[in-house]
Amino acid sequence: MPFIHKQFHVETKTPAFLFLIKELGMSQKIAQRMISKGRLLCNGEYVIKDSYQLQGKVELIDFEAVSRGLKPIFVTNDFALFDKPSGVLIHPQNRHTPYSLIDEIKHHFGYDANITHRIDQETSGLVLSANNKESERTLKMMFENRQMKKRYVALVHGHVSRETYIEAPLLRAQDESALVRMVVKVHETGKASQTNIIPLEYFPDLDMTLVEAHPRTGRQHQIRVHLFHVKHPIVGDPIYGQKEEDIVRFLDREISPEERRELSGATRLLLHASQLGFDYEGNHYDIHSEVDFRGVALKEVSKSSIT
Repeated sequence: MPFIHKQFHVETKTPAFLFLIKELGMSQKIAQRMISKGRLLCNGEYVIKDSYQLQGKVELIDFEAVSRGLKPIFVTNDFALFDKPSGVLIHPQNRHTPYSLIDEIKHHFGYDANITHRIDQETSGLVLSANNKESERTLKMMFENRQMKKRYVALVHGHVSRETYIEAPLLRAQDESALVRMVVKVHETGKASQTNIIPLEYFPDLDMTLVEAHPRTGRQHQIRVHLFHVKHPIVGDPIYGQKEEDIVRFLDREISPEERRELSGATRLLLHASQLGFDYEGNHYDIHSEVDFRGVALKEVSKSSIT
């Protein structure tokens, strides 16, 4: 469990930030951050001021990274890249989440290390983490300013016969239907969004196509919604391309893996972040995933071997 409760007894009054610095060895910045995030309690009450005088029962809700053996595939002094498996969360959903990529990042690089961008839980592939707060600010700004060249690979339904440029605005809002959790859709009032799709290989026996996706913007679920919009939903997508009642059942965890495979073609979303290119402090980086996604995808959708 990454969030643990550490308990202490403080005899004499001590300022909260000094207690964290002297007794637990935190830097002043980290101590202040722990207090601002509501991680420190005194006699059952949350401490909200650095200068609060602690005395009595003190409790600290701390994040303790738990590694499951996932190692970065590329490391520098300022950042690292992980090849995230499908199904692994990027960040804990709440304080009871047993494991996420943040565990591995902080396990390898310390408390100040953090993610710089997100991909969906079921999307596999490259995730860039920062090893310190300065590089985190720089790299996040690069994503925001579209200075990162991202490439995805996906297996989609149907025959994509030519390169396709998709320009369709995406809106993130509650749907008027009962399905309020499906929040991203093509809508004229949405934000401008562009994705370029390049076919790589068509599998006629499956009526599926392996494609490259190059997002020019970074909207939530952009590639998934855009491919659904042009009638080539990603294989294994349990939301975009499914009936509303089945989407609700999936979100409520009422669909078995076998039924999901029957409905969507796979038991996981067959989308993979395969390449990331960028310039950083005078150096150019072009990092490729080490996963054979074509092989993974074909194994997922077919019991027979296809070459």
